[in-house]
Amino acid sequence: MFEVQNSTLSDGKFNRGVFATKDIPKGTLIHEAPVIPYPNDQHKFIERTILDDYVFEYGINHTAVVLGYGMLFNHSYTPNATYDISFTKHTFDYYAYTGIKVGEEILINYNGDVDNEDPLWFNKDFPDKDGEK
Repeated sequence: MFEVQNSTLSDGKFNRGVFATKDIPKGTLIHEAPVIPYPNDQHKFIERTILDDYVFEYGINHTAVVLGYGMLFNHSYTPNATYDISFTKHTFDYYAYTGIKVGEEILINYNGDVDNEDPLWFNKDFPDKDGEK
């Protein structure tokens, strides 16, 4: 249903994305990605690693490392896929939000809701230790 290919949207070291290998109808479950949840007070250890770029909020007091192909879906403010969190299965379940054509990159909104246009956390200006941006 999908495969990893080079993406023109990603400017990271590996430039990867997830692409449809066949037409995927709207509403289709694309992937169930298992997660490794951990308490937020342990995040300071993850922040020092590359894994910090691949974690999601997971409930009120936890964060989760998303495994499988879940780490490789790129962001769009006009996504063709969305995800639900299953706390009972400990998975992020990715679904086609629109029909996805063969060859299209499968994109999610990193903010969670497909219509959320808030700046992404890694694009926000954060004050430095002196309070300046």
